[in-house]
Amino acid sequence: MKQTILVTGGTGFIGSHTTVELQNAGYEVVIIDNLSNSQANVVDGIEKITGIRPAFEQVDCCDKDALDAVFTKYPNISGIIHFAASKAVGESVEKPLLYYRNNIVSLVNLLELMPKYNVKGIIFSSSCTVYGQPDPEHLPVSEDAPIKPAESPYGNTKQINEEIIRDTINSGMPIKAILLRYFNPIGSHPTAIIGEMPNGVPMNLIPYVTQTAIGIREELKVFGNDYDTPDGTCIRDYIYVVDLAKAHVKAMTRVLDTDNAALEVFNVGTGKGVSTKEIVDAFESATGVKLRWTYAPRRAGDIEKVWADPKKANEVLGWKAETSLEDTLKSAWKWQVKLREEGIQ
Repeated sequence: MKQTILVTGGTGFIGSHTTVELQNAGYEVVIIDNLSNSQANVVDGIEKITGIRPAFEQVDCCDKDALDAVFTKYPNISGIIHFAASKAVGESVEKPLLYYRNNIVSLVNLLELMPKYNVKGIIFSSSCTVYGQPDPEHLPVSEDAPIKPAESPYGNTKQINEEIIRDTINSGMPIKAILLRYFNPIGSHPTAIIGEMPNGVPMNLIPYVTQTAIGIREELKVFGNDYDTPDGTCIRDYIYVVDLAKAHVKAMTRVLDTDNAALEVFNVGTGKGVSTKEIVDAFESATGVKLRWTYAPRRAGDIEKVWADPKKANEVLGWKAETSLEDTLKSAWKWQVKLREEGIQ
């Protein structure tokens, strides 16, 4: 019998792409999402790509009774991939209590319900924000790099949730967990049927790039050109969202079907640092579209440079980021063009 996976936040950017890859790998998927930052028609897109319609329940993970009802309705859930969270750094500074409630209560509810329904494992969507600005000797960042004080309430919720999972497993609860610390997911599904769909002004670089290229935004601002980097702009590790989704499938298989440690941590990145200016140049080169952009002052809270050492994920999970930056940026542009054709953006 196919194993059933609960994907929280499954109509979101990473959740929807992961659902596709789970279905392609033979898992059955139940999506729950409160649709606060996504749309229900994403489920139609997933079905169009895979030929399989995932079950969908509009539920808020902070509502424990509603969550309990989902487990009652789908009693065969073996594992959980937990994406559901508020995720805008700037907003978290303005509304810290919203972030602590949404991001922490949702996880606690899931962990409390797992043993009741014999759910074996959970994959937690964590972030490289837990490393803060790594010291030079810790670049590229391995899983052994020190956890730094969080730069924002959002980042702090990721650290706290990792600690909650660690403490829960150390208490003897019969579950397993993998913490996936990912870097900067970008791009869209090659079909352009699903992709990144930010509400309002994008907080992430690539949607702002594509929206500027198509004329929605007047110009792109590159924040800071005086950092200690080769071209003065910030450096990040940009990973293709489909490659990232496949890492979740590998992690889920490891949690459910192998006898490993109860708690494991993996960095999910390409291992290559790319500057903001290099992203602008690469986008223009990949698409042939010229961008209107200008330098702007540094933005508060931005980390200067961080990129992954993905060796552990490569060797232990058997996963590797395979898609080129050029193809990834082409996929993002293809998605933006499709949104325009459909009159959405």
